[in-house]
This record gives sequence, structure tokens and C-alpha cells, in this order.
Amino acid sequence: MSLSSDYDCSQAPYVAFRKALSRRRFLTGTGVLLALPLLECMTPAFAAPGVTSDKKPRRMIGICNNLGLLPQNFFPKGQGGNYELSPYLKLLEAHRKDFTVFSGISHPDVDGGHPADNCFLTAAPHPGNGGFRNTISLDQYIAERIGFQTRYRSMTLGVNVARGVRSLSWTGGGIMIPCEEKPSEVFRKIFLGGKPEEIAEQERRLVLGRSILDAVGAQASEMRRSVGAQDRDRLDQYFQSVRELEQQLKVAKEWERRPRPIPKIAAPEDPETPKQYMEKVKLMYDMARVAVETDSTRAITIMLDSVNSPAIELDHDTTAADGYHNLSHHGRSAAKLAQLRAIDELHIKNLGALLNGLKATKENGESLLDRTMVLYGSNLGNANTHENTNLPTLFAGGGFRHGQHLVFDAQKNYPMPNLFVSMLQRMGIETDSFASSTGTFRGLEMQG
Repeated sequence: MSLSSDYDCSQAPYVAFRKALSRRRFLTGTGVLLALPLLECMTPAFAAPGVTSDKKPRRMIGICNNLGLLPQNFFPKGQGGNYELSPYLKLLEAHRKDFTVFSGISHPDVDGGHPADNCFLTAAPHPGNGGFRNTISLDQYIAERIGFQTRYRSMTLGVNVARGVRSLSWTGGGIMIPCEEKPSEVFRKIFLGGKPEEIAEQERRLVLGRSILDAVGAQASEMRRSVGAQDRDRLDQYFQSVRELEQQLKVAKEWERRPRPIPKIAAPEDPETPKQYMEKVKLMYDMARVAVETDSTRAITIMLDSVNSPAIELDHDTTAADGYHNLSHHGRSAAKLAQLRAIDELHIKNLGALLNGLKATKENGESLLDRTMVLYGSNLGNANTHENTNLPTLFAGGGFRHGQHLVFDAQKNYPMPNLFVSMLQRMGIETDSFASSTGTFRGLEMQG
């Protein structure tokens, strides 16, 4: 718990002040504290309670295509292990035993059409309402607890993202984390680091962060002598958080001097235009795989902002006849449906290449796919009608028993946040809830 500017000391029933504290002075102390988690120097997190150790690291990659997939081509027939592969899933037939496909799942009360993409990993309700404030995303929940174990707490990646509008990653305070859209920059962060002057500047920021903590700590210590018992308890909790933040700064400085991994691939060249959407997707998947392979982070999100994409290249010779968003409102036009199917199949093939790369790479005798959960889905069940139910969702790898189609009620959907609870537990994070979950995901079992 931390101090909050919404807390009114005058409302405490028994607090007596030895001297008055002005609201301005109070907010000066708390305002700095509230800003601290947003400092760039806080990158490596400090370990939190409720995390079990695992010598073999586990990771997650969460991918959202915010225009979804044509449902009639995605969802398979039948259920359990003997289901019939759909046209799209046939493209992943080589990985049939590596993934589970879900029908009839969604986020309870996450509505509003397109705005729901920001809630794909938060499940915060009613994103289209005025005054909406998001909540913490799955990757950041993970980052807060085990992010200290890697150079980067998390990686927030994107393709053609409308900056300042969309992201899959959100802090505990509901603040959007911007997406990195350049594969070359992701490569640089993993392998090259900064120039000497950039490292020196980062260390200067770390020292500045430490001085801010010292200043706020002094202010809070002075406050402690002026408030009652209830507020002293709050300040004691605050002092503990300051000590934890100081540890974060220490870890951050250590990471700045540690050697980077040696690249096994050439640096990628960034596509020149948003029309090269599928090439961007491929390269970003490659960078996600490399980040996992080098253990640079264990929580990755990738926002595929199809809404913000123009008429995209289907291959080197063919470009879609209309913008991606306009095609999604197909109105059952045969021509638009044919182009959407071609786009969707490229998405699935790119996903298959990511799974191939993870499965082909070994770590301590296991494939990276066995150690990495890959969640692929959308905030829209049907982009043509803006429905936020029956979300097309595929879940691969990560040490679960796969090879099945889990079917739930198409009218009263099963809560997707239950999957997040299962994912957190697989990461070694001891929790039984996340957002609107009701437990772990029914029918999805972990392997030993």
C-alpha cells in the first residue's frame, strides 16, 4: 500500500495532529511517490511474495490481432482431442499436439467494440464508457513479480500501432505502456545495449532516482512525527516500499554493466511502410523468439493493430484492394471475404513460423515452446459486427496438455481471465485470481 492523494486525514475518527499539515505539503510528498513506478530507471523489478522458484525459466508471449479472424474459418468442429481442424487450423496441423483451441470464451463485461483491444490482457470492464480507467495487464502482473530475473521486466511490442491509443501492456495504475514498433530497436536492446555515453546517462538517471527516494523518504519521515497511529502505519508501509525501490535501483545498475548475449542472426531491417504489415509481423515474432531464446525477458506482448493498417501487401506483387479495417466490415461481400481469408491465412502462417522457431530451439533438453506460453487471440469475436464475445483464441506451449478443442457456452461465455490464472500459476506465481476470473481454466491441465 502507498500513500494516496485521495486520503483525507481530517476524516480519520481519532487522529490528532501536533501541528497542521497543509494539503499542498501533503501532496508534494505523495505526488513524488506516485510518480516513482513510472521512472525509466525502475526497469528491473524487485521480487514479490508468492513466487515459487523454478530453475528452468518459464515465459509468456501474448498476441492480439484487434480485427480478429473470420470465425467460420477459425473455429473447428467437434470437441476434445478428436475435433476436426478448421481451414485455418489446418495450416497449423504440424503443431496440433502443441496447442489448445477455445470456443465460447470472452472477458465478462468487456464491451464497446474496438476499444476492447486495450483490455485483452487486463479484462477491465466497459472500456468504451466515459471515464474508463484500465487495470494491470497480465504481462505487467508477471513483471512486477519476476521481472528482476531478466534484463528487461517485460517487452511491449507492436505493429502499426496508433501510439498513445493502443497497447496490450498497462501498469497497476492503469497507465498505458507504449509499444516498440521497430524490430531493429528490439534487436539493439537485446544485443547491443547503449553507447558508453548512453550507459553513463542511464546511470545518472539511476542516481537521480535514488536521490528522489531519499528526498521523499525525508519528507515522509517528517510527516510521521506529525500524524496519528493509523497514518503512521501507512507511512511504515511506505518506508518498506521505499526500501524495495532502492533495491530495484541497485539491480538496475548491475544490469547496465552485465555483458549482452552474442547475436546468432543479423540485425533486421525495418520495413519502410505500414503496407508491409505482414513483414512487420514476421520480424516482430522473430524478435520475440530471440528475446525468449536469450532470456532477455519473460513477459512479451505484441499488439497487431490491424485497425490502424492501410491496404496491406499480401505478397510482393499483390496489395489488398482496401484498408484492413474496411475489409473487416465485409457485409458478406464475396470479394472482401476472399481478401480477408488471404490475410487471415498469412496471420496463421506467421504464427506457425513462431511456433516452429520456438519448438526447434532447445533449452536444457526441452524446446523453448515447452517453456513458453503463446496466447494468440483477439478482442473481437466478429469484426464485421463489433462483437466482443466468442473470441477466437489459441493457446500453445508452456507445459500444458494440448491437442484439444475446449468448447463452452456460446451465449454465456466462459471467463477468459481464468486462463490468465492458469498462466500465472504455470509461471510459478501463487495466485488464485486475476481480474474477473472465477478460478483456473477448466479442462486445461499442466504437464509435470
